[in-house]
This record gives sequence, structure tokens and C-alpha cells, in this order.
Amino acid sequence: MMTFDSGRIAVRFVLLILTIAFLVGGAITAVGQEPIERVATRGDIPENQAVPDPSAQPPADLAPFPPLSPAAQAKLQQTLQEWESQTTATKTLETNFSRWHYDPAGAPANVHSRKSEGVIKYAKPDKGLIRVDKLVFFDGMNGEQPTYKEQPGQFGEHWVCNGTQLIEFDRSTKECRIQDLPKEMQGANIISSPLPFVFNLDAAEIQRRYWVRQVAHNDPNIIMIEAYPRRQEDIAQYKLVQIALDANTHLPRGLVMYAPNFDQKQNPEWDVYEFSDAKRNTIGDGFKKLLNNFVPEKPPADWKVTRDNFLAQQQAPAQ
Repeated sequence: MMTFDSGRIAVRFVLLILTIAFLVGGAITAVGQEPIERVATRGDIPENQAVPDPSAQPPADLAPFPPLSPAAQAKLQQTLQEWESQTTATKTLETNFSRWHYDPAGAPANVHSRKSEGVIKYAKPDKGLIRVDKLVFFDGMNGEQPTYKEQPGQFGEHWVCNGTQLIEFDRSTKECRIQDLPKEMQGANIISSPLPFVFNLDAAEIQRRYWVRQVAHNDPNIIMIEAYPRRQEDIAQYKLVQIALDANTHLPRGLVMYAPNFDQKQNPEWDVYEFSDAKRNTIGDGFKKLLNNFVPEKPPADWKVTRDNFLAQQQAPAQ
């Protein structure tokens, strides 16, 4: 597994689990739809759409775009309400995912530096799992085509939240780190932690925590929502999230997350997610199996196990 700051990646793990649980809601990308990296335009919005460069992070107390007109605000409110209605019935969710990571330090411009494939699971209100099963890295160009290969000892993330603990499995070092969650972050109260787009978060709460707007998209079948974090805890995790919704069903078709230090010229780093083979609200034996999978078996005997308390990332100084 690549080297990460454990405190920060712990927050990002729960962030991702609950983000996906909220976004996916009722359905996953349908067969025959365009790949997400094109649907969401890889964050490359045409200039004529007047979308500001996410490199320009605004001061913490200022919105990153002009106030919405009454008509635009009413349209946004309707979209958020319809979007929210798609998520309220979700109790459990299983889905495969693919993730393309763009990083100029690892690959040429507009070529992903690595690709991950794995599984995500969620059970209301606070159980989740993300595990990368395949990870490949950019290995140079073959003519005009990029090539990729696995690297020895690199396995990607494997995180579990069982409701009371965050558990990290580092397969490269054979270490298992168990972090106990404080009482105030357990159960439904996990939505009070510094996490965006949590499961069943209402439209009003989204707008309290984020500057949200709907922007134009070159595909009339897509509704593009942008969310800029207001809180320093969230700003430390990412600079901007773009969500592509189906215009007819208001179900998500794409998700792009920009790095906290994203800069269009100096550091164009972002992640694109695609979801497939979703199973929602599994019942009976399947439901029991799903819940049991959130509590992993003990790691192999030769693994090192460490235990400590989870410490949420401290709020950064005001910009």
C-alpha cells in the first residue's frame, strides 16, 4: 500500500464510503452510458460555461462564485430535493468501482497515472468497506497509447468501518491498524464528523456545509452539480467535487474529486470514479452476509496489529 498519513486517510475513507452511499442511492451507471471520465469531463469544463478554475480557492468566508439568481436558486433547490429523494430508502449498498487518478508527477497531462478496481460496501448508518483488488501504474507510452502494469508490494487501500472502529489493512507491510471511534462519531452521529454528502443528508444541510450550484454541461441529459466545501476540515480533504446526475432520473452518473492543492497548471491532480454491479437493500441471508463482512476476520498471525483512538483532523487555520 502507498504511504499515507493515517489520520487524514482515515477521514477520507469514511468520507468516500458515505459520499458514495449518498450519491449512488438508487442505481449505478447503466449499461451503454458514456464512461464517467467523459460524462464528468475529467474536470475540464469548457470556458464558455463560465465555470471558475478550482485552482482559485476562495477565502474561507467568501463564496467561490457570485450569488445565484432567484431562478437559479429555485432550480438548484428542486434538483437537490429530487436527488435527496433517491437516497432516503437506501439501507445497504454493494458496488464495484473503478478509479482513475490523474497526477502530473506520475504520467503525462490528461493520462491517468494509476487505475484502481475494487469493491465498496455500505450499511446504514455507519458501516462501510472499501478494498482495492487491482492496482496498476503508468508504465510509459507505446506510441500514442499509455501502458500500465502492477508494481510489487503495491496493493491499494483496504479499510473497514464496523460502527465502532476504523480498521486499516496494509497488505504491503502486513500491518493492521485499529482505531476506536469516539462515542460522538458512532451510530447516526457519524454524520456530525467532518464528512461531506453523508447518507441521507438533507438538501438544507448540504447548502449549510457547501457552496453548491448547478452549472451547464455540454450533454443535455446531464445535470452538473458543483460543491465547494465551506469548512476547513473539508477543504483539507478536497477543493471541489463535481457530480454528474442523469437529467431524467436524478441518479448519479459521475463523480470527480479535486485534490486539496489542485492547480490547473501547476498541479492538475484529481480522481474520477465509476460504479458498476450495484446491489441495493439486500435482504434475508444476503443482508446478514453483508453485515458480517464489515467485521473482518483477524489478520494473519505474522501481521503486526496496533490499536489507538481515532483523532479527527484538527481544523486548519483560516485562510
